Amino acid sequence: MTEPMSESGNSSSSSGSYQVLARKYRPASFEDLIGQEPMVRTLRNAFAAGRIAHAWMLTGVRGVGKTTTARILARGLNFQREDESDDKGGGPTVDFSETGVHCQAIMEGRHPDVVEMDAASHTGIDDIRDIIDKARYVPVSARYKVYIIDEVHMLSKAAFNGLLKTLEEPPAHVKFIFATTEIRKVPVTVLSRCQRFDLRRIAADELIAHLAMIAEKEGISAEPEALQAIVRASEGSVRDALSMLDQAIAHGEGTVSADTVHAMLGLADKARIIDLFEHVMAGNAGAALAELQDQFDTGAEPQAVLADLAEFTHFVTRLKIAPEAARKAAVSENQRERGKALADTLSMRVLSQTWQMLLKGLAETAQAARPLAAADMVLVRLCHAAALPTPDEAIRMLQDDAGASAGDGAGEPGGPAAGERAPAETGKPASQARGRGNPGNLHIAAQRDYQLEETVAIAEPVRADAPRLRNFDDLVALARQKRDRLMVFALERHIRPVRFEPGQIEIELTPEAEADLPHRLSSTLREWTGERWIVAVSDGEGAATVHERRQADKQALIESARADPLVASALAVFPGAQIVAVRDQDSAGDDDDDEPGDNTA
Repeated sequence: MTEPMSESGNSSSSSGSYQVLARKYRPASFEDLIGQEPMVRTLRNAFAAGRIAHAWMLTGVRGVGKTTTARILARGLNFQREDESDDKGGGPTVDFSETGVHCQAIMEGRHPDVVEMDAASHTGIDDIRDIIDKARYVPVSARYKVYIIDEVHMLSKAAFNGLLKTLEEPPAHVKFIFATTEIRKVPVTVLSRCQRFDLRRIAADELIAHLAMIAEKEGISAEPEALQAIVRASEGSVRDALSMLDQAIAHGEGTVSADTVHAMLGLADKARIIDLFEHVMAGNAGAALAELQDQFDTGAEPQAVLADLAEFTHFVTRLKIAPEAARKAAVSENQRERGKALADTLSMRVLSQTWQMLLKGLAETAQAARPLAAADMVLVRLCHAAALPTPDEAIRMLQDDAGASAGDGAGEPGGPAAGERAPAETGKPASQARGRGNPGNLHIAAQRDYQLEETVAIAEPVRADAPRLRNFDDLVALARQKRDRLMVFALERHIRPVRFEPGQIEIELTPEAEADLPHRLSSTLREWTGERWIVAVSDGEGAATVHERRQADKQALIESARADPLVASALAVFPGAQIVAVRDQDSAGDDDDDEPGDNTA
């Protein structure tokens, strides 16, 4: 890799003042660009074939090299060797074996024929009109007059319209290079007149190697874990990574360590994040809160800790689904091994639930007056959720327990479940009885504890006046009797029954159903019947909703009535007439089953 060209032409400024790394190591040729190989290959082939466009559109997130690429393009368009007396000689090229006549001035942004304009501060039609007027004149000394417009999406509508004709048919000596971070804000009429290149985020391993190379050139000792933390925080932006490396060098007095970077960015140690994750998955709230407090005392922000926890949850999930894809993440081998062990143990349902709760907790922590207290509550919820089975798991456990009790004698306490009661019989909390073993096994142990509590609760004596529900229709009738209109509406229109047994209901929700409907139904049934009901959302296909059955019955009655000769003759006499509803004379006064708003006659 060639030595990047600084704005003074050397590796340090001529005035002797310090130059930040982002400027000192700014690429000066296509060989210096990292992570943009597809774009470089396309431009190299286009220049070699002489198929050079008149306008380019460079887009991408901040700090990936849009403006730098624009300057390198301008350098290639106007490249001229020192020994070439004719300024037209040689022609455009992307191979810079030496510094040309115009290269230094172009890369420093002071060449008269390469005009850079910031559209954020020059947004009006007058600025574009000035460009159009000057574009008619030939270059002063270079081969092409190049206009580089940064943040082009900031131009006004009038400015874009004024640029269109010149952009479509520019003079032969004019080239346009646009750069933007908001490509969707650029009119399609402008995009269609340009060759578009999407600059990618730099891959983590590639950016780490780049930072290590720069640290070596600067004579700085940098720990690999510190560089990994900087790359994670930069999110693929080279400029952000170099700025943070510069800050870390100053913060650590010439040495970049992981502790320095964590303290500087307010991050927690990655190994401690994994420890916290294991405490949470084990349902050990006390240890999790103590770990969060320790990290807070050492300078980690609560929101940053939760963000790292969510990032590690995502990493474990990727390891579980696509181990090959997760190998490119900026993590150490130790972190990858511990993540792999957790991925093999934890279920996808647990990981997905943890991810959702962390996302919600991040928003709460960001808005809370006391972020540490909010983060504490998020961890408490996570630990509590880790000790509870999902509804379908609870149903399965209850069924297994019921089967075991039937085989060994319903009233005998010494059945197969006796071993599962061991943690509770010791008189210690379940989290203490589990210890610090495998997190997945601890999770299963927590589910067993919960199973015993559920079994005892369901076995409690039932109230004498409690309603008996034999099927789903009885449930709907009970809701009508209780005059709970919202629950009646939800039962009739948003639930497809799959299986109904006393104390256990499996349902399929319609797309319009609210997410917390199963929980509300379980709570409501417990209030109405005095029993604990488990409402599980099934993956299977349920029966039709009550509303769908009612509509089907109504349509069948209408079709039956339409076939009646008397009704058919009446419809023939009155063209356009429709059958709205059909009623039996005996039930004409009963409106319970009619849909609201029906105009029956």
